[in-house]
Amino acid sequence: MTTSISPSESGKASSHLANERTFLAWIRTSISIIVFGFVVAKFGITLREFLRVQGATVRESGESLFIGVGFIAMGIFMALAAWFRYQSTMHRIETGDFKPAGAIVTVLTVVAAVFGIILAVYLIYTARAL
Repeated sequence: MTTSISPSESGKASSHLANERTFLAWIRTSISIIVFGFVVAKFGITLREFLRVQGATVRESGESLFIGVGFIAMGIFMALAAWFRYQSTMHRIETGDFKPAGAIVTVLTVVAAVFGIILAVYLIYTARAL
């Protein structure tokens, strides 16, 4: 006994699967950003200890902690945005009213670029301390 699937149902299933793959890609990216934030936060501790071993006087600034927490917050925001976008797209596929992503892509791009610039400035700043 075989059940045939209509072309419209097959297309809808394909769209749902693509939506799920996209969601999982966003989640993988958000996890990577969260882990990267953790590494940046720990980088400051490692750098301070390295400088202490070298005999340098080290001031406790906590800049890497703030930058790392910022990346972690951005990763959490991306995970929540991915979930919201997944739910929204799933509903739109079901109702046949699909529209491509709008402002959320721009917002995430700008936030990622700003954090990248902050991280680059921080690395240049800390390189002078070595």
